[in-house]
Amino acid sequence: MFVVLWEFEVKPGCEDRFERVYGPDGDWASLFRRDAHYVRTDLLLDLSRRGVYLTADYWRSHAAYQAFLTAQEAEYERLDASNQELTANERKIGAFEPVEIAGSAPAASQ
Repeated sequence: MFVVLWEFEVKPGCEDRFERVYGPDGDWASLFRRDAHYVRTDLLLDLSRRGVYLTADYWRSHAAYQAFLTAQEAEYERLDASNQELTANERKIGAFEPVEIAGSAPAASQ
């Protein structure tokens, strides 16, 4: 499993549209679903900072995610540009894989 985390500061009044576009059934997830290696998207609301959200996009592997970005670059850029007005700031937190620790049970697959 592989996950990409993004943080968004959503402009006041744009929260509903942001949630529709970036949520698990939104425009981004629809684009990602074009690839068989996409697993799911979680949308998380920060309870301590108003208007701050995280997205967690799950993929089968880092290589699958990279291949998707290459294949869908133009559509990815178009969708990103079309939603810029919803956010005051966005930041890629990072790309993560589970840590395999010797002697522990394997991570549950999604």
